[in-house]
Amino acid sequence: MGGGSSSKSSTSSKTTYSKTTTSNPYVTSVTDNNGTTTTLKDGTAYKSIYDYMNKNMDSLLEEYRNPNINSATNQALLQNYTRTLNEESRKALENSIINPLAERNMLRSSAATNLYSDLSKNMSDNIANYTAQLLANSQQNTGDMITLLTNAYLQGQNAVNGNQALSLSTSSGNATTNGTGSTKSYSYGM
Repeated sequence: MGGGSSSKSSTSSKTTYSKTTTSNPYVTSVTDNNGTTTTLKDGTAYKSIYDYMNKNMDSLLEEYRNPNINSATNQALLQNYTRTLNEESRKALENSIINPLAERNMLRSSAATNLYSDLSKNMSDNIANYTAQLLANSQQNTGDMITLLTNAYLQGQNAVNGNQALSLSTSSGNATTNGTGSTKSYSYGM
């Protein structure tokens, strides 16, 4: 019978990432052995957009699919239009018709009533037309708003991704690696 020998080697290493915090005006990233965690900073536009999109995207998509004159946006636009129309109409009526006629003592109460009645009908027609146009444009306006918000949201995500990459790179550069190795040899023979 013959003899022989064998050997067995094993090595192991462990990389330890130093805790690294990387910040820019919008986000803060912390990298350690558990990975990288990034948070948007409070009070920034990115944080506001991120929170708004996460809270309201369902209702925005619903408003896009089913335009409604009672939406908050459409009601605000309609109220603003109505307020402006009322003020401009009042000024035009007073300055262009009532005041000049009153200065010449040419205005009777029935004539003033007719002027107000005509103005009221004209204003009602204008509001009805504006409401119809507003509803017709609602889907496009909502789509445009979703696009703008989504683009801003993605810019925030780009800031997050860039900061995470920088944090991970910095932490990797600061990492330490400890290794151990062993060799066992066996001889056998006769």
